[in-house]
Amino acid sequence: MLTAADNELLVRTGPGTAMGEYFRRYWLPVALSREMPGPDSPPIRVKVMGEELVCFRDTQGRVGLIEPHCAHRGANLFFGRNEDCGIRCIYHGWKYDVDGKCVDMPNVAPGTAMHGRISIKAYPTREFGEMVWAYMGKPVGPRSQLPEVPQLDHGMLSAPHSYVTKRLQACNWAHSMDGALDTSHFSFLHMPAPKQVSNVNATVAADEKRQRWLRSDPLPQFTVLDHEVGFVVGGARKADGKDLYWRITQFMLPTHSITPSAMPGEIYYGYTWVPVDDESCWIYIYGWHPDRPITAEERARFDKGGFGQFAELGPGYVPLRNRSNDYLIDREDQKHRSFTGVRGIAEQDAMAQESQGLIADRTRENLTATDVAVVRFRRLMLGEAKALGEGREPAAPQRHASYRLRSGGAVLSSDLSFEEVMKMRFGSSWGKVS
Repeated sequence: MLTAADNELLVRTGPGTAMGEYFRRYWLPVALSREMPGPDSPPIRVKVMGEELVCFRDTQGRVGLIEPHCAHRGANLFFGRNEDCGIRCIYHGWKYDVDGKCVDMPNVAPGTAMHGRISIKAYPTREFGEMVWAYMGKPVGPRSQLPEVPQLDHGMLSAPHSYVTKRLQACNWAHSMDGALDTSHFSFLHMPAPKQVSNVNATVAADEKRQRWLRSDPLPQFTVLDHEVGFVVGGARKADGKDLYWRITQFMLPTHSITPSAMPGEIYYGYTWVPVDDESCWIYIYGWHPDRPITAEERARFDKGGFGQFAELGPGYVPLRNRSNDYLIDREDQKHRSFTGVRGIAEQDAMAQESQGLIADRTRENLTATDVAVVRFRRLMLGEAKALGEGREPAAPQRHASYRLRSGGAVLSSDLSFEEVMKMRFGSSWGKVS
C-alpha cells in the first residue's frame, strides 16, 4: 500500500513532475513508423506526457517531432503543408525543419534580423523496431550526449521476424504496468468459466496442460532477481509430478515488459507503456520470433486480436471492446463459457485495469504475497524518481545493450533454483541475449 504522496509521485508524468523528469531521461516511443509511411506524408498529432506535439516525415525520410504552434501567430502546424524538407504553416507560410528551425519566412522582408533566428521546440527522434522514438529530456553526462535507444530484442531482428502495433488504454500508465507484472491473475481473469474443462473461446494462448496448471494453482511462488536495467520475476506453479510450471516476466526501466507466455519455439511478446497524460496511455505491443519470420497467417490473426496479446482495434488504434461499451461483455458467455464474458486477453486486461479508475487509489489496497512484483516495481520507480530529484542521474539509459532480454515459460524440475531455471531456459541468469 502506498501513501497518497507516493501515489501522486508515481502517476504524474507531466512537465516539471518528478516522474515526468525521470521519464524524460529515456528514449520513449511516440508513434509507429508506419503512421508516416513515406516522405512528405501527412503529419500526425502526438501527445506524450501531457505535451501536444506534431510528428512528420520530411522529404529525405527524417522524422521530426515539434511543438504544434507556429512562432508567428500560433496557427497549428498539424494542418501545415509537408513539403520540401519541412512543415509550412497554412496561415502565412512560415516553414520549419525537423530540428524546429524556421527556414523560410515568405512574409518577412529579406535582410530582416528575424531570418535564421526563429525556432520552435523540437525533440530528437530515432527509428528502431518499427517505432519512432523521442528523447524529451536534456542531454546528460560530461559531453552532454544523448543515450542510445534501448536495444529491445525484437528491434535487433529483421522486420519479417516481428509484428509491432499499439493500442490506447483509458487509465494511468502505472496501474496498467502493474497488471503486466501481476501474473497471478492468469488463474482467473483469462480462464474458462469454472465448469469448462478447456477454453472454448481460445482466450488463453496456452495448451490444455498449461490451462490446467494455471487454474489448479492460484498461489504461484514468486522470485525476483534484479539486473542492470530492472528485474526479472519468476512465478512457479505446480505442474505434473515433481515439475514446476514457471512463468517468467521481464521489467525494464522505465516501462518495458516481456510477457511470461512463450514456451520454447513459440513467439515472444513485449510491451512498452507511454503516458499520453495522467489518465491515458499508449501500449506499444510487439511479437517476434528469433528463428523464423512471422507468417502471413499469424499476422492476419494479430490484426484481428488473435493469440491474446493484441486487441482487435478500430480507428485510431482504439480497441473495439473498450470502456465506453463495457468491453461488449456477454453475461451468458460469462456464465457458461469464459470467466469474464469478454473476448480477448488484451481486452480482459484493459477491463480489469481501467475498472480501477483513471488513476488508482493505492492507499485503499490490501496487497498479498502474489503482489511481490508489483511492490518491487513501485519501489524501484519511486526510488529512481526520488534519486533524480536529489541530483543522481539514472544509470539504465546508458546501458542500451542490456535491454536485449527474453522471458517466457518453462516446465522444469522443482529441484532447480530460479537462477538455474533462467540459465537452462535462456542461457543467462537474467535472460540476456548474447
